[in-house]
Amino acid sequence: MGVLTREEILKEINQGTIEIEPFGEDQVGPGSIDLHLGGEFRVFKKLRNACVVEDSISVEALTERLEAEESFTLMPGETVLGITHERIKLPANICGWLEGRSRFARMGLVIHMTAGFIQPGINNRQVLEIGNLAPFPLILKPGVRICQIILERTEGKASYQGKFRSQNHL
Repeated sequence: MGVLTREEILKEINQGTIEIEPFGEDQVGPGSIDLHLGGEFRVFKKLRNACVVEDSISVEALTERLEAEESFTLMPGETVLGITHERIKLPANICGWLEGRSRFARMGLVIHMTAGFIQPGINNRQVLEIGNLAPFPLILKPGVRICQIILERTEGKASYQGKFRSQNHL
């Protein structure tokens, strides 16, 4: 199927099949919706021992939760977890892709490392794997339009039932 354009996105939102909360029509571009950075972060602990990559791993055990009302400084080479301000609800026939914004990518800011796909049927805030590839610190401010979601119709219907389906906090 194809990527939803502004007209289709607004039609789906007005019909209630796609929900974004909070939402402003000015967030919708020609083929995407801008999303804002929330104020919750998970900062990785400096561990001496190796971490085994396996399904049972708990990111909570590897990170510390941090609330940043004003700003968060991301040092060169660092990775943190952030979360969108908006909650997104998609129907069973629409999936999405998270992408960074080019103005920030040109500064060395990475918004998602490898997990940019958004499953159909989700109802959550999106977790962002944020990285700084620049040789200088970047100051992240909650409320900035940090990324965009691109929506696409699926060939059939499916609904994600995994552990992050209704995630609303880091």
